[in-house]
Formats: sequence, structure tokens, C-alpha cells
Amino acid sequence: MIVTIDVTMDYALEPGDPVLLALAVLPSPAQTILHSDLQVQDAQLSWLDQAGAAGQRVWVLHEGVRLLARYAARVQISRAAPLLDRLSAVPMHDLPTEALAALRPSLFCPSDRFGPFVQDRFGHLSGGAMIAAMRDWVAGNLRYVPGASDAATTALDTFVTRQGVCRDYAHLLCAFARAAGVPARYVSGYSPSVTPPDFHACAEVWLEGGWQLVDPTGMSTPGNFAVIASGRDAGDVAFMETAGWATVVRQEVRVG
Repeated sequence: MIVTIDVTMDYALEPGDPVLLALAVLPSPAQTILHSDLQVQDAQLSWLDQAGAAGQRVWVLHEGVRLLARYAARVQISRAAPLLDRLSAVPMHDLPTEALAALRPSLFCPSDRFGPFVQDRFGHLSGGAMIAAMRDWVAGNLRYVPGASDAATTALDTFVTRQGVCRDYAHLLCAFARAAGVPARYVSGYSPSVTPPDFHACAEVWLEGGWQLVDPTGMSTPGNFAVIASGRDAGDVAFMETAGWATVVRQEVRVG
């Protein structure tokens, strides 16, 4: 599937405050970049020298008080979507380093707080069948409510309030999976089936065959989700970071 992406950002900033952006789709065997272009008005771009799941990040160096940016891309997605509930778990001693790092609690995914609940609710299952049950629990017990959470909301907060957005759904699924001993990481990206159109977040879990994308909101599929980056939680993959304040003037994400 070919996905087209068009992002427009207009932010008011502190004068000369550098901005770190993570908007570009990550090249991978499952994602062929047919076109990718980032334009930022009156600014110098300095791309970070990094590879892998952390994504392609760029420093925007400017002297003004506005960030005016546009990112456009066309991506061929060829990611397979195996039947999740048929995938086996991978023994811990066979996990690669990148998966081991995704077993630990993190700021927004305090998985160490969910052990008793996860054992009681999902302990009779294993592997992909367990992850599918966790996905269904999150989808069935949370209400998708824009504005119900903020940048400080954790998976534990979401578990209590039972509402949130894609960020919160993904955090809770990651916390459940890690509590059960399955590596899980938070993934940012784009999908044409997200409503309303915006940046999107899913989870990835390490099962038989490697990382498997799982969207507890049900809005995207592995075959139409263009990954930007992945990390322990949303704090690792923010689409925009700045040391000072930033106020949105206009932001539009169109994906088709």
C-alpha cells in the first residue's frame, strides 16, 4: 500500500529556541520511502547521525519566533500482518538486546505496577493470544476521548480513568505486555484510517518473528501504518521537542 503524508506546522516559540523534530518516516524493509521532503522557513536543518528504531530526527536552528514547517512523503508499506493469536512467545534467553530493553518499566509505562492485575486477568494465556486479549481489554474498557489526557498522563492514570487517546491506549498495552514478560515499545507514525487525522501511536511487541505492530484503538493496521520511530514510551518519540515554550498556531496532518 502507498501512503501519502502531508504535515503542516505553525508554532510560536521563544526567540531563537532550537527545535528537535521527528516527522520523517523511518526507512526499513517494510517501508520504502518513495518521496520525503522537509521544508522549514528561515531555518538551518541539522540531521542527527543515528540509525535504527529511534528514527530520523533533525534540529531546526532559527532566529525567529515562529516555526513554519512542512513535511511531505510517499511511502510504500509492505508489512505483513500475521494472525497475532497464533504467534508464540520468545524465551527471555533468546531475546535480542533491543527487545530486552523493552521489558523494563518506563516513565509513562510503569509496568511494575500492573503485575497482579495482569497475572489475574491474562495469566492463563501466553504469546500472541495473550497480547490479543490485552489489546481487546484495552479497546473494550477505555473510551477514546480527545482532551482527556495530557503530556504527563501515565498508563496507571489511564487505567484508573479508563479514557484517553491513542497515546494512552498504546502506553497501557505496553505496560500490560511488559508486566507479563513480553517486550513492548511505543511507536509513533501515520495512518490514513485515523479519525480525526493526526499523528498516531501504536504498540509493538516482540513475539515469534520479531516486532509485531498492535493498535489497541483499532484505527490502523500493520499494512497501512507508516512508522516514524519507536521507544520506551511517548517521551522517546515526541514529534517536536523544545527547551522553552511552544504554542500551536496551526497544525494539520493529512494522510491518504
